[in-house]
Amino acid sequence: MSDILGFLKVIVQRGINLAIRDAITSDPYVVIHIGQQKLKTHVIKRNCNPVWNEVLIFSIKDPNVSINLAVYDKDTFTLDDQMGMAEIDLKPYIAALKMAKGLHNLPNSCALKRIQPNQNNCLANESSIIWENGKITQDMRIKLKNVECGELLIQLDWNETPNCKGLESEVMHGPWNPIKPQTHHTRRHH
Repeated sequence: MSDILGFLKVIVQRGINLAIRDAITSDPYVVIHIGQQKLKTHVIKRNCNPVWNEVLIFSIKDPNVSINLAVYDKDTFTLDDQMGMAEIDLKPYIAALKMAKGLHNLPNSCALKRIQPNQNNCLANESSIIWENGKITQDMRIKLKNVECGELLIQLDWNETPNCKGLESEVMHGPWNPIKPQTHHTRRHH
C-alpha cells in the first residue's frame, strides 16, 4: 500500500439518452479503466436512461493517470455493442486536491475550480470541483464520443487512508486557513 497515493471513488450515477442498440432500447452497463484496473457497473435491462448509483473504487498510484470509460449494450448471443466512450483527465481534480490540503474553514459548496467543456475533455457542460463538509468532489456530465447520442453523470470523490502515501503538496495559508506553520527548534550541544 505504500505506493498508493489514495483511493478514487467514481460514482456512476446515471445515463441520459443513451443510444439504442437493440430493437427499441438497450441494456447498458459502464466499464471504467484506470491504469491496469478495470471495474464495471451492473447491466440495466431495457433502459436508455438508466440509474446505476454505483460506487467503483480505484487505487491511484500515478496522479497523471486518466479515466477511460465505455458504455456497452449487453447482448446474449453476440458480442456486446459499444454505446460510446470518454476519456477524463484527472489532473484538474488532483490539482484541486493538492491546493486544498490543509484548508479547514471553507464554506460548504465552495467551488475550488471550474472546468469548462472544450475539445480536450468530454464535458457536456461546466464541471465544478466543490468543497462540501470537508470532502472535495467533482460532478461531471460526460458527453460520450463515437456514438450518435448519450451522456453520463458521474462524481469523483478522493479518499486517503493512514497507509496511503497521500498527495504531496504545500499547505496553502491565508484568511481561509488560519493554521500557522509549525516551527522546528534545534538544540545545539556546546
